[in-house]
Amino acid sequence: MTATDIRTAAIARALFAARFGADAVGTWSAPGRVNLIGEHTDYNDGFVLPFAIQHRTHVALAPRTDGRIRVVSTFDEGSVEVALDELDALFPDRRDEVPEWARYPLGVAWALLAASGTDPSTVTGVDLAFASDVPVGAGLSSSAAIEGATAVALADTWDIDPDRVALAKVGRRAENEAVGAPTGIMDQMAALLGRADAAIFLDCRSLEAQVIDLGFAGAGLELVVIDTGVKHSHATGGYGERRAACERGAAALGVPALRDVSVDDLPRLAELVDDVTFRRVRHVVTENQRVLDTVRTLRAQGPTAIGDLLVASHASMRDDFEISVPELDTAVEAALAAGAVGARMTGGGFGGAAIALVAHDQVQAVTDAATTAFEAAGFAAPTIFTVSPSVGAARD
Repeated sequence: MTATDIRTAAIARALFAARFGADAVGTWSAPGRVNLIGEHTDYNDGFVLPFAIQHRTHVALAPRTDGRIRVVSTFDEGSVEVALDELDALFPDRRDEVPEWARYPLGVAWALLAASGTDPSTVTGVDLAFASDVPVGAGLSSSAAIEGATAVALADTWDIDPDRVALAKVGRRAENEAVGAPTGIMDQMAALLGRADAAIFLDCRSLEAQVIDLGFAGAGLELVVIDTGVKHSHATGGYGERRAACERGAAALGVPALRDVSVDDLPRLAELVDDVTFRRVRHVVTENQRVLDTVRTLRAQGPTAIGDLLVASHASMRDDFEISVPELDTAVEAALAAGAVGARMTGGGFGGAAIALVAHDQVQAVTDAATTAFEAAGFAAPTIFTVSPSVGAARD
């Protein structure tokens, strides 16, 4: 564990003791993630290339004897408590009765019990206290970090032994149905399968995952995150509208998902759908190809050769998928002007963070350039930090 991990785990344990008047039996954690490339391809059965980062969410846990689950968090002053056998009545139909932050862990409990066929009366109740150093709203998947930490903690406590892919599916169901955010499975897979110094090349249809060495350190590169501070939420309309456009495009071509559409199919699609739908589909189809090209380039030439693919990905999200914002564009343009190998927005869009692949000795120049550009544009100062590929969810 890093010093930050030790500190955040201690915060979770202290919160547990303060709110519940007892000590936790242990802490578990899961990481946020950066998606190197492959945005909005996951729910289209496509390809993604994320990696887990060193920023993690920690959960302190202790069992209780009354069959209830209670959650508290540094995110919110309140607590939420419900009987385990009442979760089925809450989700998904009555999810609005639960504060949004609490739907993540409660949704995981609900989905884990359902997926494992476990009768709630046969497992112990639990108290859970959460603390995190994953930036919320930055596009680094703080939500999947909560889900992953909860999933491994409850699986251990309840002696349920699903594999990591099954736990990722639990997290996705929680986010889709308990929270109401129509996301794919990329974030959960990254949080659960993460490896040090590597990315996860994920086929979102088969859920086959390959570990891809990134080689950043050996090439003298750092991955810089420029958090714009512009908050976003996947449960709001923009994300759902784009998912619906993707479904319209697939239906127009008579295929199950955009995974089945190639770049060569795009001229035919242009004759079948409106311009907005066409551009949404074009982003996903070309982004899938960029993921494949990035994996091939990493293997053949190493990370210094992927810059143009990152830049093309950003342009596609900005122009075709229209999920960038001025702050993200400014971050990308400033990083490239200061010498970054490549840069792009990352995450679901409408805010969050940009990433830049930068030579170690140019990190400060990129940081200064982005800060200066934001000030000149009248934007609030960004938060800028480096991330490193890290391990997935585990007991601390």
